[in-house]
Amino acid sequence: MNRKKNYPGIDRFRFIAALLVIAIHTSPLASFSETSDFILTRIIARIAVPFFLMTSGFLMISRYTLNADRLKVFIKKSALIYAAAILIYIPINIYSGYFAMNYLLPNIIKDIVFDGTLYHLWYLPASMLGAVIAWYMVKKMDYPKALTLTVALYIIGLFGDSYYGIAEKVPGLNRFYNLIFQVSDYTRNGIFFAPVFFVLGGIIADNRYHITFVKSISGLAVTFPLMFAEAFVLAHFKLQRHDSMYIFLLPLMFFLFSAILHWNGKCIVWLRTSSLVIYIIHPLVIVAIRLFAKLTGLQDVIVENSIVHYFLVCLISVISGVAATVFWSRYKPRRKQFPDDTARAWIDINLNNLEHNVKVLQRAMQTKSKLMAVVKTEAYGHGAFEISTHLNKMGIKAFAVATIDEAIRLRKYGVRGEILIFGYTGIGRASELKKYNLTQTLIDFAYAKALNKQGIAVKSHIKIDTGMHRLGISCDDLPVVKEIFTMKYIKVCGMYTHLSCADSLLPDDVSFTKVQIDKFYCLIDALKENGITVPKVHIQSSYGLLNYPELKCDYVRVGIALYGVLSTPGSDTILKLDLRPVLSLKTRVVLIRTVGKDEGIGYSRCFTTNRESRIAILPIGYGDGFPRNLSCGNACVIINRQRVPVIGRICMDQLAVDITDAKSVVVGDIATLIGTEGCEELSTPFIADSSNSISNELLCRMGGRLPRLHK
Repeated sequence: MNRKKNYPGIDRFRFIAALLVIAIHTSPLASFSETSDFILTRIIARIAVPFFLMTSGFLMISRYTLNADRLKVFIKKSALIYAAAILIYIPINIYSGYFAMNYLLPNIIKDIVFDGTLYHLWYLPASMLGAVIAWYMVKKMDYPKALTLTVALYIIGLFGDSYYGIAEKVPGLNRFYNLIFQVSDYTRNGIFFAPVFFVLGGIIADNRYHITFVKSISGLAVTFPLMFAEAFVLAHFKLQRHDSMYIFLLPLMFFLFSAILHWNGKCIVWLRTSSLVIYIIHPLVIVAIRLFAKLTGLQDVIVENSIVHYFLVCLISVISGVAATVFWSRYKPRRKQFPDDTARAWIDINLNNLEHNVKVLQRAMQTKSKLMAVVKTEAYGHGAFEISTHLNKMGIKAFAVATIDEAIRLRKYGVRGEILIFGYTGIGRASELKKYNLTQTLIDFAYAKALNKQGIAVKSHIKIDTGMHRLGISCDDLPVVKEIFTMKYIKVCGMYTHLSCADSLLPDDVSFTKVQIDKFYCLIDALKENGITVPKVHIQSSYGLLNYPELKCDYVRVGIALYGVLSTPGSDTILKLDLRPVLSLKTRVVLIRTVGKDEGIGYSRCFTTNRESRIAILPIGYGDGFPRNLSCGNACVIINRQRVPVIGRICMDQLAVDITDAKSVVVGDIATLIGTEGCEELSTPFIADSSNSISNELLCRMGGRLPRLHK
């Protein structure tokens, strides 16, 4: 899920949740019906704080991450807001005699760290504590274990609050909860209550459990009555010490938040800041209204009438929130967003096209085959983190890389499922293979024996050489393959071969490929005849699928086709799939100059103008992966839907194009080196072929220092 996406439902419900918090602190129906007020403030309004926590978890918690920046930003912002709120309420604390208490300094430290300096400010330190707990649980244990542990903490917390009437009758539990209350009246919520809602938010954000709007509403229709009944049972038997949380609040919030995500419409960004201000400021408004009522003798009208009191608190709080938002939007520091006029060059990654390609490829595969995404060499230059995590969220559970370090990075990114290492891994790193739950290719028999001698259980796939003569055990060496299955520390989870000319439909190449396929299956049959249970098998790479789709394998190893291109332009394949390019390469015009006739451009003066010319300089070169042998008219770029030729030598960091016939080009215009603009297209296979290479090489060389922009 794209964390930069706007969610109008969340913005709107922030405002509703803020008004519900005010209801908790003002009891708007208390003057008219205790039961109605109980339903509003002790049942319905209890969704407010969990919603705020889930929103933070949704935007921050993820098992997929490059680093802990999101957590750091959340802690920093929360701490600044908390500090500002403490300063705002100093006058109230002075008025209430807070600073006249005994043991002032220890109590100030306790309140700041544990409880908040005013009753509602507990949320801020509690949310920071809950965020840290949830973040590291998800990163270390993944969602199932993190959810299990945080639910356990939640249940423990319930017996100190809504179910305290049960715990107080058990001597050991009674002492346990009394000790907790002595240390922390409120911020214990950061340990017992907050983490589970952060985790639930992260689960929804990562599409772990995607549910439709109809299912969300159906879930609400079931869970809300159950929570309603739970609240009344607890109240009837007087079990509550603090009626803050319920067992059925957990599933209810899951369905409610999922439903909110389906709330479409225009984003109202100012509601974000306004809702925060309303939450922070409303107790101050309550005090101000009560003071005004006392001075004017209007207590009966604006305080004792609970609905009027609630309405006034909401009105003044909302006005304050809007005013603060207007002020902040006008005077806050401006941060430029990429790409802007400072961007040198970048790679566009279209994740929608990636999703499209996955679905197209899966439909082309045999029913029981699973897609194994090949994401070696930074996912062919597309970015291993972005591509792999997005595929994992889509349900892809098998990946392939070239090296153990690539595989470990995927694990650290949070990728789950099988990760197969195609290439050689030093046997001294066997412990890392086990630690990160990786699957190692057995490149020959001697390697398998050496790996087994390490005494560390390792998952593996046996590579079978059927004629490519690169890595693998010969398909004719049945005794060796059988012996590998008997090795104590080698767990064979798969077998595969690689087709050396599956991309060609020439008769000789097709015949050779069919021989390879037959040899592989003959070996499989021989193993079965010898009583060996054959593990998962795979033969097809991208071209193996496109030209031999009838093969029934457990995996299809899709590399270049996953990214929407083929290795060479005009590749003839049996299957003609609607694959869409995922990557575009772009830069911008940074300088335009007029050069006279017979002037040399660039190194070696290998291009000379034959007329007065307008030359545009683009800040991209072979250091960014754009091949140097495309110099001197061997390539062109697209600017304003017009093709313009590359002239002179391509440098490490820049190149020149002739825009003499493209009159509308100005400094700042975007130039497309790979991609589509209007009716013009410069495809990866075309550019690669122009540089005497293939798409695979071109993409893998690209982007070592270029940022990637995802959309």
